[in-house]
Amino acid sequence: MGHVIGFKCIECAREHRVGEVEYVCSACGGNLDVLYDYERISQRLSKATLAADHNLTIWRYRALLPMEDSSRVPPLTVGWTPIYDCPRLAAEFGIKQLLIKDDGRNPTASFKDRPSALAVVKAMEAGARITTTASSGNAGCALAGMCASVGMESVIFVPVTSPPAKIAQLQIFGAKVVLVEGSYDDAYDLCLAAGQHYGWYQRSTGYNPFMTEGKKTAALEIAEQLDWDVPDKVLVGVGDGCIIGGQWKGFSDLRQLGWIERIPQLVGVQAEGSSAIVDAVNSDGKVREGEARTIADSICVGKPRDATKAIRAIRESGGCGVKVSDDEIVAAIARLAQATGVFVEPAAAASFAGLLKMCENGAIKSDERVLLLLTGNGLKDIDAARRAVKEPLRVRPDLAELSKLL
Repeated sequence: MGHVIGFKCIECAREHRVGEVEYVCSACGGNLDVLYDYERISQRLSKATLAADHNLTIWRYRALLPMEDSSRVPPLTVGWTPIYDCPRLAAEFGIKQLLIKDDGRNPTASFKDRPSALAVVKAMEAGARITTTASSGNAGCALAGMCASVGMESVIFVPVTSPPAKIAQLQIFGAKVVLVEGSYDDAYDLCLAAGQHYGWYQRSTGYNPFMTEGKKTAALEIAEQLDWDVPDKVLVGVGDGCIIGGQWKGFSDLRQLGWIERIPQLVGVQAEGSSAIVDAVNSDGKVREGEARTIADSICVGKPRDATKAIRAIRESGGCGVKVSDDEIVAAIARLAQATGVFVEPAAAASFAGLLKMCENGAIKSDERVLLLLTGNGLKDIDAARRAVKEPLRVRPDLAELSKLL
């Protein structure tokens, strides 16, 4: 892992050598950035080598990931999810171009397969037998699936309020599921304590610095799939803050390599009942923790663990924070599906709801290209989707009765 030169604390700016820390800053407990030798990376990786690479997964970027050259990787196909152009919606909203990246196409149907795949790689490098994480559902499902693919055990902590489909998915993968009678934040704290006590490898977002690196692969793909002409704005649903922080890191890496000229403006979208990061961005930058309530379980976080990275991503890219209501999120699920054919869960629909609000407020210019990062498939939370539609027609097998209803 010679291309990794160390780590830097996002809170106190202290730098650490490789091997000096395991997860967080030893001085203040802050989250870490992975530091790279970009000159060394550029000797191994270029636009030309990528163009010739037929491995259409996140591992095509392994030279930009904190892993050993000899590392085994999970066999599941993670990444290189499609980007769709939506010209009808762009015309409706009066903007130059609207793109959507559908990460619900990953193996366990969410964006979280990206960091979880890297977590399993790092766990194998560390010789771990058991890997654990706290999750509202998707991160746990992703880790459980990746662990199953390599024969590793997983212990997943989720709040009892997690959607039944996600709990079932965890069990199907053979994970040891711990339902915590409390919030996601309660599950997170218990997971950290258990991981330290039993010596399990810890995947949890905002604690393991490599999770940002796994999540940045979406930004690398966006740039490459768009022939290195990045959008003007990228909208992301935000919970702990690690996904949007990862997008900033990925685009920053590419700018350091000289492959893109600018970082897109990153827009963080949160539910009104779980808006600690957006509130901080729109005020003094200080995160105020509190109880979180929203239908979008994947971004229902009262104590965001990667808030500093998220705030940096939004502010340094010239982006902004947007809040949307649960009603707006639910309506966005159906509207997006009916306009594009892409069915997403509430947390992913939040980015589309945020776009609608920004268009209403004139916050997007007519000459701008916008991309929505859609992070999870709608089948993850059927109950939420059913709230967005009317009850279906119901008839006896009689044509005359059907004609009356139609």
